[in-house]
Amino acid sequence: MAATLGPLGWWRQWRRCLSARDGSRILLLLLLLGSGQGPQQVGAGQTFEYLKREHSLSKPYQGVGTGSSSLWNLMGNAMVMTQYIRLTPDMQSKQGALWNRVPCFLRDWELQVHFKIHGQGKKNLHGDGLAIWYTKDRMQPGPVFGNMDKFVGLGVFVDTYPNEEKQQERVFPYISAMVNNGSLSYDHERDGRPTELGGCTAIVRNLHYDTFLVIRYVKRHLTIMMDIDGKHEWRDCIEVPGVRLPRGYYFGTSSITGDLSDNHDVISLKLFELTVERTPEEEKLHRDVFLPSVDNMKLPEMTAPLPPLSGLALFLIVFFSLVFSVFAIVIGIILYNKWQEQSRKRFY
Repeated sequence: MAATLGPLGWWRQWRRCLSARDGSRILLLLLLLGSGQGPQQVGAGQTFEYLKREHSLSKPYQGVGTGSSSLWNLMGNAMVMTQYIRLTPDMQSKQGALWNRVPCFLRDWELQVHFKIHGQGKKNLHGDGLAIWYTKDRMQPGPVFGNMDKFVGLGVFVDTYPNEEKQQERVFPYISAMVNNGSLSYDHERDGRPTELGGCTAIVRNLHYDTFLVIRYVKRHLTIMMDIDGKHEWRDCIEVPGVRLPRGYYFGTSSITGDLSDNHDVISLKLFELTVERTPEEEKLHRDVFLPSVDNMKLPEMTAPLPPLSGLALFLIVFFSLVFSVFAIVIGIILYNKWQEQSRKRFY
């Protein structure tokens, strides 16, 4: 009698299937993931649904633009080409981004990113890389790979230039991830090391074959894998348990160049909904959260600024302060007079 696989066994079997993207298995994956015809059953208690319209993007890039009716919005120097969307050209001081206009309320999901980084720069004379975002705010230009600093959510960075001169053990390009509740700054001088969850080397520049990155978020478990060797196989990069991400955030990607530059192109973004069985205990543990966090990692708490005082409140504070001051002075005078009286009586 064949052994029955539990949810964990099905999950491991599914990961092995994903890691082999050649031959007949890629046909199976295309049928399961690329059909776009509603939920497809894969294993016990797991279904996939390809969200083609709301959160996915592919050629011929319909629904991309700057208007409010577009599903994807361009920002900065980003532009739509026939075969890709170029976030930044191979020119200095450029900045561009692409943001989904529809917030994502999926509980468990997987984002597959097909990208290309290439340019004329030689070794260590190119930059700066690109980022993939799942954040509370969208369309906010800034210094972190073209997005705002102190963001709220998840950032995955494909960093192509080492800013920290003394580091020796890290080979660039380098993929890293960061979860932020709005209280942390990305440290450019140290290539984001103080706040990263993990990372790996990823030689992705000027390759003659396709390069992919996958971000998977299932049961508070964040996994990042890559396919950059032309072998059609996923390779592990980052795996972090206990990651708590709110629902209703936005997907996006951005890039920036400075004195050094590269072409940063996005060919496709494909989001899959992952439906996974949960035990009653897991249901309690996996309730919705309202601020990003990582278990066993202390993030500084956000302190909300105090609201400004109204005119009436300010008047009352000043008035009662004056009354208290006058009262204290009168009490002081009375006590001083009594003390003088007692002193004169003792003298006589």
